[in-house]
Amino acid sequence: MNTSIYLHIPFCTHRCAYCDFNTYAGQEDSIPAYVDALLHEINFIKQQTTQLSNHLTTQTIFFGGGTPSLLSGPQIGSILDALRGAFTFSPDLEVTLEANPGTTSLEKLQHYRAAGINRLSFGVQSANSEELHMLERAHDFFDVIQSVKWARQAGFDNLNLDLIYALPEQTLATWQSSVRRVVDLGPEHISAYALTLEHGTPFGRWTAKGLLPVSDADLAADMYEWLSEFLESHGFVQYEISNWAKLKDESGKMKAEENSSFSFHPSSFACRHNLQYWRGLPYLGLGAGAHGYAGGMRYSNVLRIKTYIERLASDQSSVTSDQSPVSSLQFPLTPAVVNQHRQSEQDEMGEFMMTGLRLTQEGVSDKVFESRFGNKILDVYEKSVEKLFEQGLLEWTGEHLHLTRRGRLLGNQVFMHFV
Repeated sequence: MNTSIYLHIPFCTHRCAYCDFNTYAGQEDSIPAYVDALLHEINFIKQQTTQLSNHLTTQTIFFGGGTPSLLSGPQIGSILDALRGAFTFSPDLEVTLEANPGTTSLEKLQHYRAAGINRLSFGVQSANSEELHMLERAHDFFDVIQSVKWARQAGFDNLNLDLIYALPEQTLATWQSSVRRVVDLGPEHISAYALTLEHGTPFGRWTAKGLLPVSDADLAADMYEWLSEFLESHGFVQYEISNWAKLKDESGKMKAEENSSFSFHPSSFACRHNLQYWRGLPYLGLGAGAHGYAGGMRYSNVLRIKTYIERLASDQSSVTSDQSPVSSLQFPLTPAVVNQHRQSEQDEMGEFMMTGLRLTQEGVSDKVFESRFGNKILDVYEKSVEKLFEQGLLEWTGEHLHLTRRGRLLGNQVFMHFV
């Protein structure tokens, strides 16, 4: 069985006002115990697969957070060593680590590279100092420049830079300036997400009280469309609603190819880990608050750091409300799991459509859908597809169904038809 692995590192030096991820500030003293707990969870999976005589092959590993770059090089190395002992690593394994500018050094990045990390994702968010201050980011753009410089010196040739647009009081001009400055740094991959005002975050509360203006939807659309055109003119191919990547030539250098079948290109800088999600393929979630999907099961781990550590140190654990002993846990469940859901075929089909349509070049293959579910797309979703066609949000290219350019702007309206 081929799978991907996501490891959640929930530590941050400061929790940003817009963030609703499972992250905690001021608990860095728990990092050593947390790493030990991760090693125990990995070993638990190893024992399960050994009993099943099923040694898993992993193609991608992703350290997300939180701020994974708060972990030391030896700590990251110990986790990868444990994974190497539990899984067969694919020869072209992609190993990504998210990092915040200002939390790295040349020495630390060299240790990461030596441990096996071969892709970095920096949370830039903006190149504008006022916007960074509003977002409560701890870095400035000079930290970004320095982090990228150190990454190159450490031997990384696959970098992603994250951006956020549709910020309160952000103008098209300040957005364009941020994008240009990020592109000038020469990344292989760029991710850009519209700010969402999540319930329970300071941003969400401030907006509800009228203390923070809501970004104009038309302006946000203008930002997105300009970004797409600008990145395409600079050698990036949009392969997913919020992600752009460059292609490599035979010597490994970047190049752009117009009208290429990008999603199937074997030497692109597309994030292969995220493609695993979007193609509806299995992945294991390890760590506090991590989510996973394997064996037709979706599951999630306990959120709190302390509870996660305690569960992995204990001989017994509860899964949902059953108070099940550890010995009865079946793959992919571990003592950290608190929720599990066996997917119905309707669940599987709806999620396959929703995630697959995020792939702007590839979309959803009718042949793959039929081989997986025994029916063609129109056998199941004819009325929805016809309606979305009439609205100009979907189109066919050969046997691939995908979003139109207008559909990319209104993706959530499309996805609701399938979930």
